[in-house]
Amino acid sequence: MRSGGRDAIRTGPGIRLLALWVMFLLLAAPFGVSAEEKAAVPSATGGSGIEGFRMPEAGAVAPDFTLKDTGGGTFRFAEENAKKPVLLLFWSVFCEPCRLEMPVLQRLHDKYRDAGLAVVAVALDGEPLKGSVAGFVRQDGFTFRVLIDELDARETFKAADPYGVAWIPTLFLVDKGGKVALGRVGRIKEEDLEKAIQPLLKK
Repeated sequence: MRSGGRDAIRTGPGIRLLALWVMFLLLAAPFGVSAEEKAAVPSATGGSGIEGFRMPEAGAVAPDFTLKDTGGGTFRFAEENAKKPVLLLFWSVFCEPCRLEMPVLQRLHDKYRDAGLAVVAVALDGEPLKGSVAGFVRQDGFTFRVLIDELDARETFKAADPYGVAWIPTLFLVDKGGKVALGRVGRIKEEDLEKAIQPLLKK
């Protein structure tokens, strides 16, 4: 992964080689970011995506996917989204801006779950590091759903690639009708996120 600065980290065109990047970080500087990674800040409005995939724009149909969570349970996006709006975060346990975003998701989960909001985080660390992801989630007390992205037969991520994820964290807010209401690369102010969430809960 290349640098995205303090607000996001670039996944680069080789997103399906994330496992190799993770192995490097484990050997070189676990849970840290290099000086290079702090050098530049990406666009906060998204980008062209990755290897033919583009971030869905506001009003577009959100791609469906099915993944396992850290406990082994099956999550089907379309089924969950048919019942409620979904706040969806793509992240990695090795991405500092992502880890800073997780407590924001927890607060929103606590505040709006009874109003019908589903909060879901998709980890790009891969199945081999599911235990590390689960440990981080457990240690920090996150209670929203955390999924592990997987490679399909074409060696593309089942969720991240269809959503055009080229930087992490990348966040999407999807309304109950399955349309993207918001797509954002990098960190976002909690109050701005709440302003986007609240109208969807009234529909």
